[in-house]
Amino acid sequence: MSKGKKTKISIEDTLPHQINSPSWKETGIEMKEPFVNEYGVMIGDSFYDSEVSPLNQWSDEIDPAIMSGEQWIHPTNDIGWNTPENRELIESKRKPLGVPFTHPDKDVSYNSD
Repeated sequence: MSKGKKTKISIEDTLPHQINSPSWKETGIEMKEPFVNEYGVMIGDSFYDSEVSPLNQWSDEIDPAIMSGEQWIHPTNDIGWNTPENRELIESKRKPLGVPFTHPDKDVSYNSD
């Protein structure tokens, strides 16, 4: 990637690489860019593989707790958003579409009684 060129991480506020990924469109939540955590591992890029990741350097001397904590979680590109509970959180932020079967200049119930 050339310097100054920004990589788009979503298509219409969705993550197309995750098959059941929720849509952030019209939720007021902005998609966040990937970041490098304190261990030098890129979080949120969807490749889930890094040469410097403790998973790729594993030995008996590595404490598994090193892989826990907020520095390993991306705020908008995390597989945890695909759970029903978290998808419901996203859906609850979306504005309702309005009353079904209405039209702005037609009263479909007129003279129906």
